[in-house]
Amino acid sequence: VQLVESGGGLVQPGGSLRLSCVVSGVTFSKFDMSWFRQAPGKEREPVACVTKGGGSIVFQDSVKGRFTISRGNAQNTVYLQMNRLKPEDTAVYYCNARFGFWPWGQGTQVTVSS
Repeated sequence: VQLVESGGGLVQPGGSLRLSCVVSGVTFSKFDMSWFRQAPGKEREPVACVTKGGGSIVFQDSVKGRFTISRGNAQNTVYLQMNRLKPEDTAVYYCNARFGFWPWGQGTQVTVSS
């Protein structure tokens, strides 16, 4: 399995980013998918999950109402729309199967700063 994340960057507080993750090597539509993040000096944590059927779960209270996870099965891609970004959202963002049991990709850096 290969995971390729993209879409990160430097954004001012209050701004938006849309992350993408292309998954190859597996039948993407059969798996629940999650986004995770790892801030400097902290452990990686799950952010949100999208199920095979398209339902979503947001794990972090701090991002509820601001982040939206979705998927495109035809594109083998999972997305994370991030709005009203805050400095505390700064982290490397990764996608993986729901419980993170695949080898990790390189992630995409999100930096929220003025």
